Amino acid sequence: MGLIRFLAENARWLSAGALLTFLSSFGQTFFISIFAGEIREGFDLSHGQWGGIYTIGTSASAVVMVWAGALTDRFRTRVIGSIVLILLASSCLFMALNAWAALLPLVIFALRFCGQGMASHTAVVSMSRWFVATRGKALSVAGLGFALGEALLPVSFVSLMLVMDWRWLWVAVACVSVAAVPVLLLLLRKERTPQSHAETDHSVGMDQRHWARPEVLKHWLFWFMVPALLGPPAFNTAFFFQQVHFAEVKGWSHLELTALFPIYTAAAVGAMVMAGGLLDRLGTGRLIPWSQLPMFVGFFCFGLGDSLGWTLVGLLFVAMTTGATHTLPNAFWAEFYGTRSLGAIKAMAAAVMVFGSAIGPGITGYLIDFGVGIETQYIGVALYFLFATAMMWVGVSRARRML
Repeated sequence: MGLIRFLAENARWLSAGALLTFLSSFGQTFFISIFAGEIREGFDLSHGQWGGIYTIGTSASAVVMVWAGALTDRFRTRVIGSIVLILLASSCLFMALNAWAALLPLVIFALRFCGQGMASHTAVVSMSRWFVATRGKALSVAGLGFALGEALLPVSFVSLMLVMDWRWLWVAVACVSVAAVPVLLLLLRKERTPQSHAETDHSVGMDQRHWARPEVLKHWLFWFMVPALLGPPAFNTAFFFQQVHFAEVKGWSHLELTALFPIYTAAAVGAMVMAGGLLDRLGTGRLIPWSQLPMFVGFFCFGLGDSLGWTLVGLLFVAMTTGATHTLPNAFWAEFYGTRSLGAIKAMAAAVMVFGSAIGPGITGYLIDFGVGIETQYIGVALYFLFATAMMWVGVSRARRML
């Protein structure tokens, strides 16, 4: 099927996925971290304290995701999606109105669970289940919502903070989330639901069968994938979370750094589209083991580079993995473990990834407080991605024989 025909015939479902991924931005680190300086100043927090609060809230959301993510196997996307968006709007208002540092972990939990967790999880599970032969294309199109958020929101909101109080900006995004609910319901009034799929509509995984979540948890392949699941969310999150401090260390203004993000996003979109097309032709088994090597190069550039140019080079390499990560891991679970229990399986993987995004800011924040420079930390991060690549190569190479 040609791309134009594919988009035309599936526009409403693809648009719903992209809408959810875009709105998940309000709970993503790249958005929350825009306000890091104002939050630390307003609540009198050190880097370590703010990172610790972020770790606590995000870790709690990872735990809840294990249970809540499985709801996508039982309920329609329009129901789950609408509830999540209303809760996300409430979380944004919570951030705007909160005046007590003691409640910040709860605020972060709510934003991370509803945004990064359930909004994005609902979108990618729906795409992975609804589309089989064109799963890569569907995930790429839905992933454009992530890309649009990363491209537009940081620069826009950093600029808006020059003329508006940061709390009013959270009120604004709450209104956007609420306004999106009727749009989602309209797009999915003729929804393709999990309950409507016949047994033959499900695609099987290894050993030509469907795997249940307890079986996946006991299977060796899952544990070979854990370092790769943890790495990008942990250290992509850490980079964006520490963007204000990183700019200060390098001697740049925050606006100069965020001005590079649209270029990074454009590169990530290109990588995402390319990965989606290759996925449909080659399968995830041949692609995913090598998908994190660009992170190795990117973080070396962050650690050793002393100019905005080197940081841009690093961002371009990181963008390769970021784009691929929007498609390859999501398709991986469907291809290797089947789609019948995909929501529950993906929820478990999502919990690991959310936990990774929890520990990244906490580790980097406390290391900064203890005098370990962010540039030195990023050299260690680069080496971590070599280890994750080796683990994936060993595990996936063995598992491909079972497909």
